[in-house]
Amino acid sequence: MIDFIDVAVRYPGASANALDGVSFSAREGEVTAVAGPNGSGKSTLVRALLRRQPLQRGSIELDGNEIDKLSSQEIARRVAVVSQREELSFPMRVSEYVALGRYPRLGLWRSASSPDHTAVRFAMDRAEVREFAGRSTDTLSGGEWQRVRIARALAQEAPALVLDEPTTFLDLGHEMALFELVHSLARDGMAVLLVSHQLNLVARFASTVVLLHHGRVIAAGAPDQVMQAPLLETVYEWPLVISRDPAVGTPSLVPLRRRSMSNFNQPLK
Repeated sequence: MIDFIDVAVRYPGASANALDGVSFSAREGEVTAVAGPNGSGKSTLVRALLRRQPLQRGSIELDGNEIDKLSSQEIARRVAVVSQREELSFPMRVSEYVALGRYPRLGLWRSASSPDHTAVRFAMDRAEVREFAGRSTDTLSGGEWQRVRIARALAQEAPALVLDEPTTFLDLGHEMALFELVHSLARDGMAVLLVSHQLNLVARFASTVVLLHHGRVIAAGAPDQVMQAPLLETVYEWPLVISRDPAVGTPSLVPLRRRSMSNFNQPLK
C-alpha cells in the first residue's frame, strides 16, 4: 500500500505549494487514479515518491515504512514507477532494457538466473512487447516505447505500480489494452496508482478517483462520487455534462462547446 500523509511540496522560488496537505492511499487490489488539470500537482506526487523532490511536510509510506528510511533499492523492490518522461543516454535492445527491471533484485554483482529471465519474458508478454525483444529502443514508435517502459516496470515484480500519464502516445486500441492490463494487475492483488487525464477511462477502471486542484485534494471516492458536473466544471474551467457510458454504465464526461460563459448551460443545437 502507498500512503500519502499530509504531503506538502514547494518548488524553489515558487510563491505557493505545488502540493498542500495531500492525503490518500493506494491499496492492494485496487486501481487508484489521480486526476486534475495541468499544474494541479499530479506529477509532483510521483516526483515526491521517487524522492526527486523533498517534502516540506508530511510523509510518504510504502507498507507502513517511510520512504526516507528506505534505500533506493528497497523502494524499487516495493514499487515500480513509470514516469511521464524518460530519455535513454544510448539505445539498447528492448530485451536488455526490460531486464533492467531486475536490477533491484540482482544488485551490482549477481548474474541473472532462470527466474530472472522468466520474469522478463512474462513482463514482455503482459505488456505485449515480446515481438520487439530484438529491436533497438531507438527504432520504437512513441507508443511502442511506452509499452516497453511498462514491461520494464513489471519485470521488477514489485507489489505496487505507479504510472504517470501512461497512455501518452498510445492510440485508442492500445489505450484500452493498457487500462485492461492495469485493471488485471490490480485484480491479481497489485496496488496500482495511476495518474491520468483520461477521465472517462478512469471512470471505467478505477476503484477510487482522487481529484487534485491547486495542489489540494478537493474530492476523493468512487467515480460516481467524484465525476459530478458542477465540481468538474469548477476544476477544469470548462462547461461539460456527465452522462452514462452506454457500454458499462459508468460516468462519462462530455465537454461542451462554449459559446459564452453566460449561456454555456443552455443546450447546444
